[in-house]
Amino acid sequence: METIAIWLAGTTASGVIQKTLWVIPVMQTIHILGVAMVFSSVVMIELRVLGITGSQTIEQTAHRFVPWIFGGVVVLALTGSVLIIGEPQRSLPSYEFQMKMLYLAVAIAFTIAFAQTVRHHALVWETAGGTSGRKAAARTVVNGLALVAFLAWSMVVVYGRWIAYTVVH
Repeated sequence: METIAIWLAGTTASGVIQKTLWVIPVMQTIHILGVAMVFSSVVMIELRVLGITGSQTIEQTAHRFVPWIFGGVVVLALTGSVLIIGEPQRSLPSYEFQMKMLYLAVAIAFTIAFAQTVRHHALVWETAGGTSGRKAAARTVVNGLALVAFLAWSMVVVYGRWIAYTVVH
């Protein structure tokens, strides 16, 4: 990664971003707002899955918040790319950055799995009577997917913040 970071730091795009004083602070601000958008949507889904909120069905909650998660991911990818191009040697070789990317992949995969499972099993989740085996299995799967997604998104936030406080040698 160090080789890629050195090469990227020497590109015209990196130079322009570094010389334009407002780009990095504006991208960081938008990036942080994107993190807030994604994480608040994840928290809202998790609260519904745990039964803490209940004004909407799981399907309605997922339908309402999953698009915000993926819209936020697009914002994060765009702003994050600018930040990496502008300061590649700060992020690319960093253990924290690499862990953030690993957890991001896990978070996205489990969020997709959660959304797909809710879409295919929402009726079972909401209307199956009592503690039927099918309802219990669907609830266990949805709870597990949502919990792993929540933990992974939490680690993305933690490692993302650590990037700012570490120095790559």
